[in-house]
Amino acid sequence: MPKLAAMTPHLDGATMGLWWGLPFAALLVSIAVLPQIAAHVWHMHFGKIAAAWSLCFLLPFAAVYGVPTAGGAILHTALLEYVPFVVLLFALFVIAGGIRIRGNMVGTPGVNCGLLALGAVLASITGTTGAAMLLVRPLIQANARRRRNAHVLVFFIFLVANIGGSLTPIGDPPLFLGFLQGVTFGWTFTSMLGPMLLSAVVLLLVFYLLDRWMWARDGGPRRVGRLRLGFKGLYNLAYLALAVGAVLLSGVWKPGIDIVLGPVTLPLPGLVRDGLLLILAGLSWVTTPRRVRIENAFNWAPILEVVYLFAGIFVTILPVLEILKAGQSGAMAPLVKIVLRPDGQPNDIAYFWLSGLLSSILDNAPTYLLFFNMAGADPHALMGPLARTLLAISAGSVFMGAMTYIGNAPNFMVRSIASERGIRMPSFFGYMAWSAAVLLPLFGLVTLVFFIG
Repeated sequence: MPKLAAMTPHLDGATMGLWWGLPFAALLVSIAVLPQIAAHVWHMHFGKIAAAWSLCFLLPFAAVYGVPTAGGAILHTALLEYVPFVVLLFALFVIAGGIRIRGNMVGTPGVNCGLLALGAVLASITGTTGAAMLLVRPLIQANARRRRNAHVLVFFIFLVANIGGSLTPIGDPPLFLGFLQGVTFGWTFTSMLGPMLLSAVVLLLVFYLLDRWMWARDGGPRRVGRLRLGFKGLYNLAYLALAVGAVLLSGVWKPGIDIVLGPVTLPLPGLVRDGLLLILAGLSWVTTPRRVRIENAFNWAPILEVVYLFAGIFVTILPVLEILKAGQSGAMAPLVKIVLRPDGQPNDIAYFWLSGLLSSILDNAPTYLLFFNMAGADPHALMGPLARTLLAISAGSVFMGAMTYIGNAPNFMVRSIASERGIRMPSFFGYMAWSAAVLLPLFGLVTLVFFIG
């Protein structure tokens, strides 16, 4: 295996032109447009469409750079990035799907605000995926009888699936990557607390005013009966806590043991983490009564959509990330130069917006890592004299994942679950209209408060 690894040529992003990113762009356009103009075809064949665009990249890639290079790059992406990504989402999806919150909740502006605030807090404890999967069904149930309810899920994505997960490395994948690189748990919490609180308070205020107006237009009752809640499958919270522990363990346990598989070196902690997550998902599935999942309207469609589409995204995004890694030697050199001021010092505003906007269309975890490396990759310096630069990268990568459905995996899962339950969610561009109207002014305020001066 080590000999095979040595034989695999290294992929140099500096030799790649921008046209290599066309299959990725085409896949994004397909995700945005086809559900609107050919909904039946898309829902029946979205996996095949993602596979087709992947092949449009893979076949020329293998022909130009050789099968060993192409195979090594894809194997590296699959085993070190895609599989851990899917395993974590799968485990949290299965475990959270076994918790049933039932009752007579009515989606009043106050109740909805409370659920969004609770989810924003939980997102940094259980991760954005765990919090989103735990609360999305009760939120949908509470708002099922309202004529106008899609905006509730849109703000849920903003707060619970993204911004709420910014206080700990467990909350969102970019921060976990920073944790693996040496960024401390305490730095993440204390530094991200200000931007997170400002963003959460503003979003909750805007949501409450909007939802109150919508409630009045829907003719909602002025009085709601006494709230009664019931819970089933609460032992899944223990599985959820253990899953969070497994993720945290993989970041702090350093046995120095690796498994070499062809051109890929797999760290033992990552393998143990993924194995534990699958075991916990299996335990949840076996120990949770089937009726609980039936009452939750649990089905595999949301996770399958994520698995298929993000497989295509992880494959077709590969040349884009390699070009970015090449820095000023690559085809995106003009973009890279933006993050440096004429005196060579980092431009924190550019780091915030560029890392964020790229995270909204690329996978935010490797995007964070790219800008982390561009800023020097020294965690001590980045937590010290360059702390504002690291804050800009962290906030941009986490916050702006909310700009599109593909900016963060829970976004897609929430949209899919809501659609399955009969809520008419905005289209890809419709959602971007919401995020542009609500989030861009908010991020401008964050820039003014934290990155100017």
